[in-house]
Amino acid sequence: MNGTAMLAKGSTVRGTLDFVREALGADGLERVLATLDPHAREAVERATATDEVDYDVLVALWQAADTAFGATDPEWMERAGGYSIARGGTAMYGGILRKKDPIEFLTQSVSLFRLYYHPGDMTVVEHEGNRAVLRLVGFDARTGLFCRRQTGGLAMALEIAGGEKPVVRHVRCTQEGDAYCEWEMTWQGVERAPRETPGRGVPR
Repeated sequence: MNGTAMLAKGSTVRGTLDFVREALGADGLERVLATLDPHAREAVERATATDEVDYDVLVALWQAADTAFGATDPEWMERAGGYSIARGGTAMYGGILRKKDPIEFLTQSVSLFRLYYHPGDMTVVEHEGNRAVLRLVGFDARTGLFCRRQTGGLAMALEIAGGEKPVVRHVRCTQEGDAYCEWEMTWQGVERAPRETPGRGVPR
C-alpha cells in the first residue's frame, strides 16, 4: 500500500461480507448492502481480497452491518474480527500467525496490521511473561467498530499462536477521548502445538 490515503485490504471487506452472510443469511446481507450508497455498494461488491479499498467504504459497510445486528448481538463485531482471522487470516498469513508462542507472534518483524490497513501500525509497548500491550499509531480509526474488530481479531490471533484462554481488553480509545488506542492482552500459558483453526468467532 502506498501514499497517505486511508486504505484497507479488500480481504477486510470480504471477511465482513462472509460473516454477515453466515450470520444473517443471504437476505440479511442484501438488506445490509441495500443501505449503502451506490458508490460504496459497488466498491464493496467488486472488491477482491487483494484490492485496496477506501477505508471510509469499509467503515460504511461496518456501520450498515452494525445497524442490522443491532442490540440483538452487541458483540457481533468482536466475533467478526475473530472470524476474519480464523478464516481468511490463516489462509493468507498462516506463517505470520502460527508461532511458537504469542510473544513471538507479537514481536516479529512483519506487521500483520500493515497487511490489512494503511497508514499506521500496531506496536508492542509492553510485554512480559503472559501479558503484552499493543498501541495503534499513525492510523485514524474513526469508529469504535474498528477497535472492536481488532479486539476480536487479536484474541483469535493469540489463540492461533498457541496462547491458552487469551483475554484482550481495549483499555484506551481515541473514540473515548484518549490520546491513542491500546489493547492489553493476557493468556494462561502456551499450548504444546499452536491451533490450526480455532472455533471461536464464527457466526452463531
